[in-house]
Amino acid sequence: MVPPISACNVGPLIAQDERDAPMLFERAVVHEDDAPALHHHLFDHLIYSVVDDAGRASVFCGREDHAGLVHSRGIVVILLDEQRITAWQRRRVSVSRHEQESELKDIRAEFSEYAPIHSHILQDVLARLDKTYQAFFRRAQRGEKAGFPRFKGRGRFHSFTYKEYGNGATLDNGFLVLSKIGRIAVRWSRPIEGTPKTVTISKEADGYYVAISCANVPVHPLPATGQETGIDMGLESFATLANGQPIFNPGYYRKAEAYLRRCQRRVARRKRGSNRRAKAVKLLARAHQHVANQRRDFHHREATKLVMAYDSIAYENLRTANMVMNHHLAKSISDAGWSQFLSTLTFKAVGAGKRVEVVSPAYTSQACSGCGVIVQKGLSVRWHSCPDCGTSLYRDHNAALNILRMAQEQRSRPG
Repeated sequence: MVPPISACNVGPLIAQDERDAPMLFERAVVHEDDAPALHHHLFDHLIYSVVDDAGRASVFCGREDHAGLVHSRGIVVILLDEQRITAWQRRRVSVSRHEQESELKDIRAEFSEYAPIHSHILQDVLARLDKTYQAFFRRAQRGEKAGFPRFKGRGRFHSFTYKEYGNGATLDNGFLVLSKIGRIAVRWSRPIEGTPKTVTISKEADGYYVAISCANVPVHPLPATGQETGIDMGLESFATLANGQPIFNPGYYRKAEAYLRRCQRRVARRKRGSNRRAKAVKLLARAHQHVANQRRDFHHREATKLVMAYDSIAYENLRTANMVMNHHLAKSISDAGWSQFLSTLTFKAVGAGKRVEVVSPAYTSQACSGCGVIVQKGLSVRWHSCPDCGTSLYRDHNAALNILRMAQEQRSRPG
């Protein structure tokens, strides 16, 4: 069984990984195998018990207490989505989120099966629906490929949220108490700090997770080291520091590719709707999750090392969404997970009282770190040799030095 990645096993600074942002997320694990097949109209399987990866469970909610929660899913979402579409097709009128929220009370009265469901869960669905349409309108106005919003059918909606802690979701002596659901035992990864704001229940391949976002989380600074560095992200090496030290690229997806291929073929051979296909799909999802967990653990560990070693860390403002359009490099870039790593690094650095600086990626690899002259070279050229000053070093080391220099110049500019 693949153990889930939780805050207790991904490095000594994990308790500080989101403290740079106003929200801190606390996660707890639930196993799907130990949860009954309760169907929620927003979430295929509702939480029944919270257990750890060894299968030890503490069940506090009896099945008879949840008989009223076994529903077919999606009716409210379909109604509100169709309302927006119909209003535009017939009257060229856009229905706002607040207008739809005002009708929720009447919808719950019309569909009695939704009365036991907390209103905040329905409002959160409307917030997600509105966010999707706003993104659609924004892309259309910019002339981009708009991509009309698609209804999330069964198997695609994996979470629901209580948007206000204390109203539908509370904590009681280490237990999570959810309105209309019950009292749930939780295996906390770390103590909650700050002010709880929202509670989200999500389903993943290995079970269920509870995420609590908190505001006003205190910062716990680390001792100053007086050191600073620049980081150049790469593929041959995951990253290269300004002192020339490379960070090994583990390439977890590449290593697991053969096994993932076999899992995918197993799914393709199974008959649709059969139990054997459902089992094969679950094994495939677990295999992909294992790779994602390995990558996340690697990111946390490397970010922790950097935060402990340096007071100031600079990196490029990479546009990975554009970079993965290169079909020769897309798989390797996605496997490296640059964006996730840089986000994790930022979380940890700010939470530890360290500085993170972002610089423009323009000419960091082409400019000479010794004299600043532009030395044109293709991506296949891995060594930088300057004809003017004679500087000769590894291409990524040269880029890391330029990133550090740009951060220092950026810091020294007035205003």
